[in-house]
Amino acid sequence: MQFAYTIIYVPDVAASLDFFERAFGFNRKFLHESGTYGELETGATTLAFAAHELADKNYSGGHIAAHTSPKPLGMEIAFTTDDVAAAHARALAAGATELFAPIAKPWGQVVSYVRCPDGALVELCTPIAA
Repeated sequence: MQFAYTIIYVPDVAASLDFFERAFGFNRKFLHESGTYGELETGATTLAFAAHELADKNYSGGHIAAHTSPKPLGMEIAFTTDDVAAAHARALAAGATELFAPIAKPWGQVVSYVRCPDGALVELCTPIAA
């Protein structure tokens, strides 16, 4: 078994790709001509976005749209960086909402949390020392 990708269901795939490019510096891998699915170049595990209409087709019972929830959903994606403060500031400048400013944890890791315009919860953190 291998973790291949995470898909975030969003109201506007192109807008989410654009935000993640500006906020976190990822490059766009592709956007389907329908505009309902796109991916970023993120390394071994793909980060993808799909339109809510695709989720509606896949899940007959419906789903919770993260952007309409007053609180973040109970999951996050995390990006490691050597400079959490700069990454946090860049995300805010691109339109993210601050949930928790950068802070040093007792185990030495620096961590912050932002919420993206599409509702996704993102942790920015330094790598954990091995």
